[in-house]
Amino acid sequence: MPPSHDSRLLKMAVPPREEAPRQAVPIDAGIMARMTEVDQDRLSRYRLDRLRAELRKRDYAGAVLSDPMNLRYATGTRNMAQWTMHAPGRYAFVATDGPVILFEFTSSRHVTDGSPVVDEVRPCTSWMYFLAGPRTEEKAHLWADEIDSLLRQHGGNNRSLAVDRCDPLGTMRLLAHGVQLFDVQEAAEQARMIKSPDELACMESAMEVADLAIARMRAALVPGITENQLWSLLHETNIAHSGEWIECRLLASGPRTNPWFQESADRVIEAGDVVGFDTDLVGPFGYLADISRSWICPGGSKATDRHRRLYDLATQQVLHNIALLRPGLTFREFSERCWPVPEAYVPNRYMMMLHGCGFVDEYPSIAYAADWDEWGYDGVFAENMVVSVESYMGEVGGPDGIKLEQQVVIGANGARVMSRTPFVDALVA
Repeated sequence: MPPSHDSRLLKMAVPPREEAPRQAVPIDAGIMARMTEVDQDRLSRYRLDRLRAELRKRDYAGAVLSDPMNLRYATGTRNMAQWTMHAPGRYAFVATDGPVILFEFTSSRHVTDGSPVVDEVRPCTSWMYFLAGPRTEEKAHLWADEIDSLLRQHGGNNRSLAVDRCDPLGTMRLLAHGVQLFDVQEAAEQARMIKSPDELACMESAMEVADLAIARMRAALVPGITENQLWSLLHETNIAHSGEWIECRLLASGPRTNPWFQESADRVIEAGDVVGFDTDLVGPFGYLADISRSWICPGGSKATDRHRRLYDLATQQVLHNIALLRPGLTFREFSERCWPVPEAYVPNRYMMMLHGCGFVDEYPSIAYAADWDEWGYDGVFAENMVVSVESYMGEVGGPDGIKLEQQVVIGANGARVMSRTPFVDALVA
């Protein structure tokens, strides 16, 4: 007798047996304990005050925030951040002088209860096609009517509203109400640039998780492991320690390290291969730990003189540029004084010398002097900025390349390195 339909479904639902039970990801109790010391209420109030100060400086009556990074900065709340990056639905109205009103998906309003800076939670009105279908215009009308009502109530005669992600339908409806729209991103990035002691503690926690994950990756690096297998250790360690996601897939080995920006793949790593990676780790509390290291896979083959030369050049670039950093230095001065990249490595150089860090890569991005006319802009480094200093060395057509990056906090007297992971691979030093 043939098996019944139900029995076939049952067989399909049974997972394949593993050869051995999988062990739980080890937890570092010290890292977890230190996370509890962060004052989340004080952190949220600091961030909202910073944002409001920037809105006030530009004479905006308020802001509507949909970008998950800006939402979290202003409200201290997190809900499906990665999904809402491509499917915007939740948003917040932040009055410059007035309440913070968070608009959540009706079925998940309970997720963000308890924020010390959110005055009210309302159901969101989303006009994205996934949810609204052919009723997008109707929903956009309702959304704009509510935002306009809040702006009139809390902005008075000031009709200036800052927004980050506002699709055409919503934009048109707000303009029809006589609202003056401005891009909030400058105000948001300027607010996020200076970190409070609580924010720095969050970033230290993220870096501790990254350092632990990197140590586990280094211990697992043997000939025969694939790039993806090695890369997965960063993810699982991060998640196990209350981290959130990895921004990119930047781990490559052997010839895939030149040029840079290859995403991790199923390539089997061989003895003597260069293995380079960029963490881009969004860790505990949603803060970034962004460093790069390059290793030589052990197993018989030794580093070549060329590898040592590339390591030396990349190390010089990062250390020289870190040593320049101090409060009051302008971006233009930094660019003019930066370490000169040798001509052979200019075509494949990293896309920037330095970028800010916070929740993710943030303002500023400092261009090379050679790129200044096309991409450069001025500004001033300040105390309690966090930045990552970059280097990539690999000549055009070379067999491989070396990627290094160090994240630092700018203090009163210079920059302090945040990571404890060795900068140069032991097989090269």
